[in-house]
Amino acid sequence: MGFVWYPATEEETVLWARATRVSGLSLVLAGCSLLAACAAGETSSPGDGSGGRPSQRDAASDSSGSGGHGSGGEAGTVGSGGRSGSGGADAGATASGGAGAAGSGGTYTASGGAPGTGGRPASSGGVSGGGGSSGGGGGVSGGGGRSGGGTAASGGTATGGGRGGMGGGNARGGSSGGGGRGGAGGATGAPPVLKKFVGNIDTRGQIRSDFTMFWNQISPENAGKWGSVERTRDQMSWSAIDTMYKFAKDNHIPFKQHNFVWGSQQPSWLSGLSQADQKAEVEEWIRLFCERYPDTDLIDVVNEPPPHTTPPYVAALGGAGTSGYDWIVQAFKWAHQYCPNSILILNDYNNIEYASDNSHTIDIVNSIKKAGAPINAVGAQAHGCAGLSASTVKMYIDKIATQTGLPVYISEYDLDIADDNQQKSVLQSQFPMFWDDTNVKGITLWGYIEGSTWVPNSGLMSSSGTMRPAMTWLVDFLGL
Repeated sequence: MGFVWYPATEEETVLWARATRVSGLSLVLAGCSLLAACAAGETSSPGDGSGGRPSQRDAASDSSGSGGHGSGGEAGTVGSGGRSGSGGADAGATASGGAGAAGSGGTYTASGGAPGTGGRPASSGGVSGGGGSSGGGGGVSGGGGRSGGGTAASGGTATGGGRGGMGGGNARGGSSGGGGRGGAGGATGAPPVLKKFVGNIDTRGQIRSDFTMFWNQISPENAGKWGSVERTRDQMSWSAIDTMYKFAKDNHIPFKQHNFVWGSQQPSWLSGLSQADQKAEVEEWIRLFCERYPDTDLIDVVNEPPPHTTPPYVAALGGAGTSGYDWIVQAFKWAHQYCPNSILILNDYNNIEYASDNSHTIDIVNSIKKAGAPINAVGAQAHGCAGLSASTVKMYIDKIATQTGLPVYISEYDLDIADDNQQKSVLQSQFPMFWDDTNVKGITLWGYIEGSTWVPNSGLMSSSGTMRPAMTWLVDFLGL
């Protein structure tokens, strides 16, 4: 694994100066020796270590904020061949409270985050705009060298990272390389470059104290849905997202917003508005979110488009129009306008499980790209992969990437399998494929605590920390 140099902090500079204080003559001699070595071509570039598994611990971005304690919970039903009902994976009423963490768990709570009124973010407990999202990885890996990192190029491409640790250790390096967000460039503006991650969601509105032991990206299960934030028109309840956003920034891990536009869990008052007012409200929702959380790394801009779910304001956003999906184009344009540094995603289910859904996703993406939508990636929820071979799932992933030219994020992966050994076997088959496929840029699991996941048998460990065999294997694979 190559070494990546980082700017020294003031404290590190002082310590270095103390440790290397020598006489003026020694410095001159050392300098002459270095110059001679360089002239003779004796200096060498850092080599790559061999062996080891990928590290995905490092992540870029650093900003601060504050937030309150949120509630969550997600319900739904599963039908044959995927999910039934109009809501898909995320359908169902939001449950308050939910299971708290016990034993080794605990929760993460931030202060502040009082709801705002009048359609504006609350002034107290807000997330500060400072911090920025650029910079190299962080963290120390494997055999003592820094992992991840990488210098972002002008086109948004980062170098460095790489798989492997020294001497076959389990340093989490990351096959995607790069640590930090890339520079400007690309057809849709400035899509950031993120290190490949393995993330998860909150546990019924709480963030367990063991979260960062296993995961290095977070998505809100319910807190980021418009219906959770603005149940009453112009009364914004940001506290739950405040907490999760602050947690992500405090721990230097990517934060993904789930979601902006969807045909479920939207404010009920929208249906009674004129189309002009609906359009204004959708834009305001996106704008207010981006103003409050400017360093959001990834966003599910449109979730589960028709025929899976249909928002009540499709016509207000332009309906089908000339592209067939003008309303989706409009949503992406607003998202890029107000969150210009975020990775913008079209997220759906069954699109890496079934041929018809796979083709439909490709059709939507290519149609909206042609119409000018600034889309950066495709989200594949992957809830229905348990009964499929890894090769089949990979074929559909690669088909999306090849035919749209966009990367794929596995966005809501879970295995609803009661038998411990069977769940482990499927995970052993599918997860390395996700990790090694260069078309997959990140993996988010949809819950990990038994009894607190969307489907009943997808939990990977108990609330007290006892791991199922699949989780034990995953921890070993990732070198945690």
